[in-house]
Amino acid sequence: MRWYRLVLAIVCVGALWAPATAQAHAHLDRSVPAAGSTSAEAPKEILLWFTEALEAKFSSIEVRDAKGVAVQDGTAGGVPGNTAQLRVRLKPLTPGTYTVKWRVLSVDTHRSQGDFKFRVGP
Repeated sequence: MRWYRLVLAIVCVGALWAPATAQAHAHLDRSVPAAGSTSAEAPKEILLWFTEALEAKFSSIEVRDAKGVAVQDGTAGGVPGNTAQLRVRLKPLTPGTYTVKWRVLSVDTHRSQGDFKFRVGP
């Protein structure tokens, strides 16, 4: 009977803890170009996939070259049919290393941010 109470207590604690973990932050799942990748051909846009749906109006992507000059062409926007995806067009890129900085607001109102680099050239 004692172990029954222990199991019941663990289940109750788990049930109380589960809703709190469901409100996690949106994390970057993958990107095109991929983080740390090198491509001979310059991308025309950055595509980011996240682990949660986003509020695209309150999210951003900034892309800068090695000198710190912004190379995105306009502002980031959502992708029709996928609320967990964000994209931004790019100006024509020359060979070099680029830094992508993203800031997002998930639909559960949590903010998260991060960055990664990719390279264009041989």
